[in-house]
Amino acid sequence: AEVDDIKLKTCTGCKSARYCSIKCQKEHRSQHKRACKKKAAELRDEILFRQTESTDCPICLLPLPLDPDKLAMISCCARHICAGCEFANALREIEEGLKPTCPFCRLPAPHDDAKMFEVNIKRRAEADDPAALGWMGGKCQEKGDYNGAFEFWKRAAELGDSESHYQLSVMYHGGYGVEKDEKKGIRHLEEAAIGGDIGARVDLGVLEQGIGRFERAEKHFTIAANLGCEDAMSKLRHLQLRGVMSFEDLNTVLRAHKAALDAMKSPQREAGEANLRRAARERGYDS
Repeated sequence: AEVDDIKLKTCTGCKSARYCSIKCQKEHRSQHKRACKKKAAELRDEILFRQTESTDCPICLLPLPLDPDKLAMISCCARHICAGCEFANALREIEEGLKPTCPFCRLPAPHDDAKMFEVNIKRRAEADDPAALGWMGGKCQEKGDYNGAFEFWKRAAELGDSESHYQLSVMYHGGYGVEKDEKKGIRHLEEAAIGGDIGARVDLGVLEQGIGRFERAEKHFTIAANLGCEDAMSKLRHLQLRGVMSFEDLNTVLRAHKAALDAMKSPQREAGEANLRRAARERGYDS
């Protein structure tokens, strides 16, 4: 009866072994270490290779395009929306003679000059908004302030921002503003991929392919391709040509890839993207 009252302690590594005390755990450590490491790696892979979901536009609820040039960031609420929703809102205001408002929160639209944009983003960063913190990290990096960038990205990553995890991985891999640390770099790259960052997912696949772990590379590329990533789809074609991936598996991914791309399309987005191309031509940029 007394034994039943003992609160067992679970191993923090494998989450499976249980001990009656810390002393018991330490005594058993030498016997458990290898099995623990293997189980912990299996649990990590289960999370790492789980298919991530697309990020949707908060207005039209369609998956956001992967091309950042087809997105708009609203400074008043630090939200990314698709070009279609931004254009549709502007068109509605012009046609109905309305004052400009934020397409998402409907508050009076902030001034679109760079200075006011940054003021609004700073305000959101002070409120611990992950997207705003990530943006501030990018601005610090542009100015060569790696310490500032690190602090902003570190805080944003703690709040779950996958892009900030990716930027931290770049810093640790290259030793930019921090001591070079490959393990931390990989850890942040994995966290970014788990959070849905497509670039991080593809980078992991490239790293695995580079050391000959083709099955793991295929898994990473497949997850990214299923979300509409053209680069990942191209890399899977190369794996298939090398005999690593079967033609049937490639076709299955190709169908999912096409479905993901189709899900991002709408007449509203086509109009918005056409407007972006028009504006680019007027500014003298090729588009």
